[in-house]
Amino acid sequence: MNMKCTECDGILEKKKARFIDLGVDLGEFDALVCNKCGERFFPEKSAAKIQQKQKEKGIWGLDARTKISQYGNSLGFRVSKKLAEFMKLKKGQKVEITPKGPGRFEVTVIQS
Repeated sequence: MNMKCTECDGILEKKKARFIDLGVDLGEFDALVCNKCGERFFPEKSAAKIQQKQKEKGIWGLDARTKISQYGNSLGFRVSKKLAEFMKLKKGQKVEITPKGPGRFEVTVIQS
């Protein structure tokens, strides 16, 4: 029995698929890959292996919640130590903040 892709109704085929997260190549894992649109679906066993690789590479759990604080007339927020280490952020380093829509922005480290 052929499984259909939920995105385009193509046929899902068992293959190895590369998984890259936050720019880190975690390797290839068993997946179902659509022969039409290329969408990938990772079964539970593969997802567990991916999660283990994320932990080994130090990219698991980088998401964090924080509060906006007031500093004089400006607003700011803190970055967790783990995220700062991953991003190689240093005190005094310059960044560019670009709005990407309501409630969303991008922070880019300016290389000196």
